[in-house]
Amino acid sequence: MARTAVTYSNLVGNGSLADPAGTALNPGAGNGHTIANADAERTLLRVTNTHSSAHNVTLKAGTYPPAIASGQGDVVVAVPANTGVAWIGPFESGRFLQNDGSVLVDVETAHAGTITAFRLPKAV
Repeated sequence: MARTAVTYSNLVGNGSLADPAGTALNPGAGNGHTIANADAERTLLRVTNTHSSAHNVTLKAGTYPPAIASGQGDVVVAVPANTGVAWIGPFESGRFLQNDGSVLVDVETAHAGTITAFRLPKAV
């Protein structure tokens, strides 16, 4: 299956943002999520878990080039069971950026919940 696109929710400097619903998780082998035209250093992910077991979220190492530090590998973060939430990021583009400019995120089979990509504002 194809990866599910996750669009940015832009945080606003000196402003507010209504809490976005997020994108439903797309679990399982070969699935996952993609954030197109990623601004890795300004990306913060919120991943929720409504399943009765804890699950891992994997931020995939990028491709070289452009990700010169991709050899450091993936980053895996555990999301607690039931109403668990994990905040992940910001990221280094030199480690996680794919050659098409995206960032890839995988979730385990049976992981239910949402993923939201927030773009942090530049300093105001």
